[in-house]
Amino acid sequence: MYENTRQITITQARQEASSIFLAKVFNWMAMGLGLTGIIAYLTASSGLARAIVASPLFMILLFAELGLVFFLSARIDKIQASTAAGLFIGYAVLNGLTLSAIFLAYTSSSIAGTFFITAGMFGAMALYGMVTKRDLSGLGSFLFMGLIGIVIASVVNIFLGSSGLGWMISVLGVFIFTGLTAYDVQKIKTMGEEGILEQGEAAVRKGSIIGALALYLDFINLFLMLLRFFGGSRD
Repeated sequence: MYENTRQITITQARQEASSIFLAKVFNWMAMGLGLTGIIAYLTASSGLARAIVASPLFMILLFAELGLVFFLSARIDKIQASTAAGLFIGYAVLNGLTLSAIFLAYTSSSIAGTFFITAGMFGAMALYGMVTKRDLSGLGSFLFMGLIGIVIASVVNIFLGSSGLGWMISVLGVFIFTGLTAYDVQKIKTMGEEGILEQGEAAVRKGSIIGALALYLDFINLFLMLLRFFGGSRD
């Protein structure tokens, strides 16, 4: 009887810790998405988006974003929590500048509609990742290989300019990023259950930021893939 009660108490404590940590991660993610959306809209409204897209600055910003993601992912254990937070915010701002280009290609109403569709799909897969008892680690490895595949295909298609290949990449991308959402949420949940809250404020903050970055990237990439299907062209 005592052992059963003790086991229930431990399980409840882990669930509570996981919920607290997940809340911190989703708060950072929401802040990043909100900042990106505001920057993208203001940049497009001011006319700066056209200047960015028409200049080498656009590619510079893209490479800067890529560099930030790799740096933050590789150095998260060695940098200060405040530095990690600054890098995450900086990435959200840079991404807002580059994503302002979508307002030049698609109507605002279709962008908004696609955002809500993305939010619904993301929410459903995040919920699945939180409640499923199935271990998704094997699926994560498979999806990561698929992600590498679509990155390579996307680079190749820059030179080919094939609309058919572009649509195929988008279809695969939707499946990959919805799956990665569930995988990443389960991984973050496990971090909470394994006691990250007991490792100190700095560890919790850095853990929540790197978790938020993963989910932020899942959401943004899923949104861009879906925009290919639901976005209304301005042409």
